[in-house]
Amino acid sequence: MEEIVARSEYREEPCVSALNRVTGMGFDWSLNPYMGCAHRCVFCYVRAFEVRADRPGDDRYGSSIRVKINVAEVLERELAGRSWQRDSVAVGAATDPYQPAEGRYRLTRRCIETLSRARNPFSIITRGPLVVRDADVLAEASRRARVTVNLSVPTLDERVWRATEPATAPPRQRLRAVGMLVRAGIRAGVAIAPILPGVSDRPDQLEAVVRAAREAGATFVWAGLVHLGSAVREHFFAVLGREWPELLPEYERLFGARAYLPRALAAPTLERLKELRDRFGIADRRLIRLAPPPEATQMLLPV
Repeated sequence: MEEIVARSEYREEPCVSALNRVTGMGFDWSLNPYMGCAHRCVFCYVRAFEVRADRPGDDRYGSSIRVKINVAEVLERELAGRSWQRDSVAVGAATDPYQPAEGRYRLTRRCIETLSRARNPFSIITRGPLVVRDADVLAEASRRARVTVNLSVPTLDERVWRATEPATAPPRQRLRAVGMLVRAGIRAGVAIAPILPGVSDRPDQLEAVVRAAREAGATFVWAGLVHLGSAVREHFFAVLGREWPELLPEYERLFGARAYLPRALAAPTLERLKELRDRFGIADRRLIRLAPPPEATQMLLPV
């Protein structure tokens, strides 16, 4: 039984700050032009943030999207600050920057243009093929600073996709987006994340994604297993009990008191992904390699 996807409403609200300091992640700063996400992925860790802010993290998550209408202007001011060191910024760490709202508001595009003018490195994580519409500004930004685009493709299994990512574009559309960006000279690859134990981690499922990523021309592939914090766990377990009830007792045992799968249990899956990357020869094979000149990565240029 598929989750019913309701229409989202948009709340246009100004923001006080654009850049957010991040700890415990692989990056120091995040930028989110929107809050809330219409993609409604059942495993989305942002549901926990919503609950802490007294907003719903259950089936209602994604029904109301905050649109930071002044985010590009605030970002420009912050990048021009004397204390800013041109650290890399992760765009979309807490909500998808290319969810449907971007088709109307184009805030992500304006933020990319702002980062590009400042010669500031950044990365993007998205499930939205709409990113290809910004290939022109991404290409220009790549000539000024290091730019990386990550398209999240956790699985090609249609049943798993429909049950766990109910309002996203089909995975193969995302793979086509990877190919289009790479052909434009942009560094783009595939994030196989999150992997769901017992649901999307079979060897054949993982191999299908890596093979398709190689065929699309992905310059890299990386993977991560699901994170089930407290507020996310309840919603995910409800979906699991509906779609894969036989797995619920094992998930309750593994994740009942923790957010991550124990390292010893996660290691074989991640090692299998490494072997698949090596076997399929995932590498940067761009015919056009857009990259900033060496001096652009060393000098702090005025904004």
